[in-house]
Amino acid sequence: MNTIRIGWAGLGNMGIPMVRNLVRAGFDVTVYNRTVAKARTLKVETGVRVVTSPRELTANADIIITMVTDDAALKAVYQLPDGMLSGKIPVGLLAIDMSTVSPDTTKELAILCREKGIGYLDAPVSGGVKSAEDAKLVIMAGGRENDFERAKPVFGCLGKAAHLMGENGSGNYAKLAINTFLGITMQGLAEAVVFARKNGIAPESLLSLINSGPIGSVITKMKSPNILNNNFKPAFALNLLHKDIRLAKAQGLDTPLGNALADSLQAAMKKGYGEEDMMAIIKSIA
Repeated sequence: MNTIRIGWAGLGNMGIPMVRNLVRAGFDVTVYNRTVAKARTLKVETGVRVVTSPRELTANADIIITMVTDDAALKAVYQLPDGMLSGKIPVGLLAIDMSTVSPDTTKELAILCREKGIGYLDAPVSGGVKSAEDAKLVIMAGGRENDFERAKPVFGCLGKAAHLMGENGSGNYAKLAINTFLGITMQGLAEAVVFARKNGIAPESLLSLINSGPIGSVITKMKSPNILNNNFKPAFALNLLHKDIRLAKAQGLDTPLGNALADSLQAAMKKGYGEEDMMAIIKSIA
């Protein structure tokens, strides 16, 4: 049994497989989720303890990890009357947020935590649900080096690599940059397929050409079946990519392709594709 006690908040598509990996590695894990039924189902499967408020997570934890949808959800976990900062804080507690949120939110929460003697890392991840299941996420962290060193045993069970990018907020900036590149790649792939199809080239022929050549990549290969099967079950939902590009623009993203991507995602949202996979952007431009 690993001696590090972990409190975990957020059991979405990414959170559940990440918790499973921590349990398999022998960590003592307690979980909180707004939908309690989901937490109780995971308890039956893995034996994790379940609490009904974020405040209860801090009682017997060395490290608190959050993996939630957006800034509002993250602030709620910390700052509501039953939030993590409202209870007794164990000495030496470390808080790690692995969500994709604004660097401004990270900096605000880092200050609040340090006022209470809590270390804080922003540590968003690159990789989807499959990478979470296989513990092959890439983790980009912002914060103090000593906190990053403390987190390494946990990161080693969740991902294949972890990088300290700089001070608090740096992990968020890196993740927004990566998702900007990801979004531009999805937009470019969609436009290429739509253009080729309009000129008599079947999508399967073009995608085979792309994926066998130098411009092919892991992500183009991963998303080709979505296009060919017209199946857009979300691995990473379009509305989440839309949220991340909005965050990037709020932090100063103002480039030709960045602006075009933001407009394209907004159009796809208006057409009702937000709950589908980000590759559903092809349906918006077809």
